[in-house]
Amino acid sequence: MKKNKRRVFIITGLSGAGKSQALKIFGDFGFYCVDNLPLALFQNFIDYVTHSTEYENVALGIDMRAGDRLKDLPNLVKTIKNQAFDIKVVFLDASDECLIRRFSETKHRHPIHKKLAAAIAHERGALRGIRTMADKVIDTSDLKLGELKEKLSILLNSKRTDDMQISVVSFGFKNGILKDCDIVMDVRFLPNPYYVPALKNKTGLDKPVQDYISSFKETQEFATKFTSLVKYLIPKYIKEGKSYLTIAMGCTGGKHRSVFMAHELAKRLNEAGLTASEFHRDIGL
Repeated sequence: MKKNKRRVFIITGLSGAGKSQALKIFGDFGFYCVDNLPLALFQNFIDYVTHSTEYENVALGIDMRAGDRLKDLPNLVKTIKNQAFDIKVVFLDASDECLIRRFSETKHRHPIHKKLAAAIAHERGALRGIRTMADKVIDTSDLKLGELKEKLSILLNSKRTDDMQISVVSFGFKNGILKDCDIVMDVRFLPNPYYVPALKNKTGLDKPVQDYISSFKETQEFATKFTSLVKYLIPKYIKEGKSYLTIAMGCTGGKHRSVFMAHELAKRLNEAGLTASEFHRDIGL
């Protein structure tokens, strides 16, 4: 029986974007977590884990505190990619406005000793290469802690190491577009249950709303064609080394059409043998 690869997650990203919270979440999932591991010890640590029976799952927090050696991280990751590890890089991002607000509220100092706006800009530039090579980028600007935990849980629950994890998320354009997605689909062309009095206060997870949206020919045509497109794209993304795919389905308020279509897409993908989870960002607003 083939032994599963040990899992190593590198948690990196902008200061103030939630890396410490992410490491705590990984710890809750049973990972051995090390924050601010000196990169000079990175290979030694990996060698130790390789020969140890104690550590199956490891999460490493690595960021600007690593100093000039941070530029070595992409090559270090490549070096161990083909060893006995399933290694993933998770990059936590947030808007400048959000980061400034968080630092102001917590009174913490930015690790780069410049004025805050300049420090954020410098750090964003320094981490650009790492962000590009990350397996998953999560924008935490509008995320609650529970939502971050749900996103990380999805990353950890792959059925096998070569299985792409697909997240289908509904949202409302009036509340802002989803920021950390790979594909955005606007479903506002579908008939809107909001204008049907009996359906206005229900959601796309309620059967009367589902029956109403499904009753239109364009709904069935769109669901079939869009599912086929996603199924066509997934092998292409996997070939390019992508492990996680987030598909955002948007309507006006994020309660009816986008919710139903996200639910329908996730169901169809799972029925096709893929691994898809659904999340409805604005359903409770």
